[in-house]
Amino acid sequence: MTRQTTPTISSDNSPCAGLYNHSLSSYQPANSVTSSDLQATSTRLQTLLKMSFVKPDAAKLQTLKDIAEKMRIHSVNMTQASGSGHPTSSASAAEIMSCLFFDEMRYSIEAPKHYAADRFILSKGHACPILYAAWCEAGLLSKEHLLTLRKVDSILEGHPTPRQNYIDVATGSLGQGVSVAAGMAYCGKYLDKASYRTYCVTGDGETAEGSIWEAAAFASYYKLDNLVLIVDVNRLGQSQPASLEHDVETYRKRFDAFGWNAIIVDGHDVEKVLEAFHNAKLCKDKPTCLVAKTYKGRGFPNVEDLENWHGKALGDQAATAIAACEGRIVNKGPHGVSPKPIADDAPKFDIPTIKLSTPPNYKLGDKVATRKVYGDALVKLGQSFERVIALDGDTKNSTFSLTYKKAFNDRYVECFIAEQNICGVGIGLACRDRNVVFCSTFAAFFTRAFDQIRMGAISQTQVNFVGSHAGCSIGEDGPSQMALEDFAMFRTIPGAACFYPSDAVSCERAIELAANYKGLTFTRTSRPATPVIYSNEEVFEIGKGKVVRQSPMDKVTVVGAGVTLEEAMKAADTLKAEGVNIRVVDPFTLKPIDKELLTSCAKATGGKVVVVEDHYAQGGLGEAVAGALSEESGVVVKRLFVTGIPRSGPGAKLMEIYGISASHIVTAVKSLI
Repeated sequence: MTRQTTPTISSDNSPCAGLYNHSLSSYQPANSVTSSDLQATSTRLQTLLKMSFVKPDAAKLQTLKDIAEKMRIHSVNMTQASGSGHPTSSASAAEIMSCLFFDEMRYSIEAPKHYAADRFILSKGHACPILYAAWCEAGLLSKEHLLTLRKVDSILEGHPTPRQNYIDVATGSLGQGVSVAAGMAYCGKYLDKASYRTYCVTGDGETAEGSIWEAAAFASYYKLDNLVLIVDVNRLGQSQPASLEHDVETYRKRFDAFGWNAIIVDGHDVEKVLEAFHNAKLCKDKPTCLVAKTYKGRGFPNVEDLENWHGKALGDQAATAIAACEGRIVNKGPHGVSPKPIADDAPKFDIPTIKLSTPPNYKLGDKVATRKVYGDALVKLGQSFERVIALDGDTKNSTFSLTYKKAFNDRYVECFIAEQNICGVGIGLACRDRNVVFCSTFAAFFTRAFDQIRMGAISQTQVNFVGSHAGCSIGEDGPSQMALEDFAMFRTIPGAACFYPSDAVSCERAIELAANYKGLTFTRTSRPATPVIYSNEEVFEIGKGKVVRQSPMDKVTVVGAGVTLEEAMKAADTLKAEGVNIRVVDPFTLKPIDKELLTSCAKATGGKVVVVEDHYAQGGLGEAVAGALSEESGVVVKRLFVTGIPRSGPGAKLMEIYGISASHIVTAVKSLI
């Protein structure tokens, strides 16, 4: 497959330039006009006029209005039944959701996650009652099912999660949906090359999140004209009005400045919303943002546009609200609207078990940096399966994802310096089992995207994160670049597998295992070159460590990983020369950790264990080992870790200064015997 040429941001030459509201009459050419400009403008206008919006008949418009009111009633009823929820945030989006689900989007009730269907993300996840109501009106959920909202035995949770078969990703931690939607749209345009479109509804308050604007820049740069964002500008936040309230022009200007086709629309006027969606389809090479002016609690007397109604069931106002909504419904019976058929033009495939195209090929003792091996291993996976996709944040020449870009440029996505967006886009690319995704950057920089990563786990994503430049061993770059808390972060992620390969062979196998793991993974790669200690035929498994040095007379077990495994082997040589034998263990994965191996080694060495790690004391290898051995009596675990915030300097010198070098291991072993 060949991706389109890397795009550049365009403002004046797009067919959608000047479409700032829902009317073609607002089209304005550039201020400085040449004859060629006029000709281009004329051509664009002629194209647009040929495809001009045809006003739906009155019956269709009324049906969409009726559905919106029915969904409002569902939102009130389900939040009343649960005693909590967000009916007012749902009410502001009712007409938007009605137009999306019952006129605009192509999807299937029988296969809600069909590979070729349109995608929908409710970024303002607290408004999920309106989403559940839409699926009810579509025929997937029953009214009785809606009344189980927020019950412990119901899949209708307080915010969307993929426990529901029509939800792609968990939302509710605000500001993340646009990145995920951008990843889906990128997949549709450049990888699937299909006609499905991606829609995302976000709240006005969450546009204060910087991740929204990281995603906005990404979507504009890649000209994702198959992406439509709807900002539900209902004026009110949780505890006070949003900063811009109803200043929709400023919202429009902001998205316009980011290179979007920004359209102001009355979010409660179904005709104007449909027209805006129509105009979005006409726009080429730009994503579209509908800045929808709405009112929180729309249609609820004594509640609409009033503060202090966020996140509350309507209580004694519920009956009045329902009566008001019912009074506006013309057709009380079934609406009879079915989704538009899916354009089945996306490739259909199943992700296979992916193998390295060739096995590792290294010489014992050769020194190779595992960060370099990552790029080589990724190429081998890409040779085996064409839907292996690599993302990076302008660190590709350091993480060595550049190797993959050179081999498969059409399967590499540059996300620039926007780590939250890298993670969100990666999650979007992985949705619906479309791609095997690897996201790489310096391990330290993933910490700013912890929320995206934890939401990825709730989303049941299968994205693989690879962090290089870990620990004080990176040297002169200094502490801002040193990941010393990365394992503490990733080990807390539910279901995540955490790899720490110590040599080239184990690194290739770690990347291969990660590609096939059913869940989120993190692999820590090292900047310093480490010696090859495993044969090319060595077999690795998740949760299974290796004993790399042992004898019948071992006095202490020493556990090291990555750069500290080499230090442990140096210490073993020093101690052996003094007549002391130690057992050296490589855990390979910190999560899950090989409890059985650690226990057997601890018992074989009289319960004496030393753990050494290029990480802070909290949350890393030492705590993983101590936790695994915590139920064993007579075991003493002595831990060596980076003490204090490091400084710049040669990596080997820093390991010595901060207590994790071979000499410190020797001292620790002697203190136990």
